[in-house]
Amino acid sequence: MSQELEIEYKNLLTQKEFDTLKHHFQLQQHDFFKQHNDYFDTYHFELKQASAALRIRQKQDQYTLTLKQSAPSGIGLMETHQSIEQKQAEHIIATGVLPEGDVRKALRESNISTDKLQYLGRLSTERAELAYKDGTLVLDHSFYLKKDDYELEYEVSDAHLGRKQFDALMHEFKLPERPPQNKVQRFFVRKFNGDVES
Repeated sequence: MSQELEIEYKNLLTQKEFDTLKHHFQLQQHDFFKQHNDYFDTYHFELKQASAALRIRQKQDQYTLTLKQSAPSGIGLMETHQSIEQKQAEHIIATGVLPEGDVRKALRESNISTDKLQYLGRLSTERAELAYKDGTLVLDHSFYLKKDDYELEYEVSDAHLGRKQFDALMHEFKLPERPPQNKVQRFFVRKFNGDVES
């Protein structure tokens, strides 16, 4: 099974803060790439209730079906990935039916129905990634449901060291703490409540 533990620290940014970081790290528009996330849940929102998320990510011509769940250790998220073809992605969006594979198996093992999935919509992101100290720094500009937002992420393998480095970066740039909901949560709030709390 294709699984990985994701440990990352995040903060929402204003457009001005985003532009300041972009300038500091000398990022140009060509350093950003676009990716699309298509989100799903059951009709009874079993995934949301289980603090899980199901998406198809399209990055250029590659499509990946991913299930995100809380990690057993309580630190980070456990991601189950499955590569799919474009036609499979289109079929899932149209019908809510998942192909056999690691993601469907992980859902069954979590007692979440795989028969009644519904397509919720798309969030698109322009993303730049760069090596920073012991991890990967990510700048995201996301667009969804007539809304856009800006986000700083720091992906690490060591939770304790990563936290210290992220806090130091926040202090260096005098960034107020705005711990965000993750993207699918922000998408949900916007879709069902009409707005996103910053």
